[in-house]
Amino acid sequence: MLTVSAVGAVLAVVAEVADHRRRNRRDVDAVGFMPWRGIALVSVIVALFAAAFGLKG
Repeated sequence: MLTVSAVGAVLAVVAEVADHRRRNRRDVDAVGFMPWRGIALVSVIVALFAAAFGLKG
């Protein structure tokens, strides 16, 4: 479970970097289609729950 937590944390960092790049884009009309904020939120939740279950068991 700690591996799942680490992967979730890495995915959260990647999603936050991608969201930062999307917010600071040069072409305002090129919005993209990935919901990076939602991906980051879900991956943080998964990382926290996996860490809690991994440390408990």
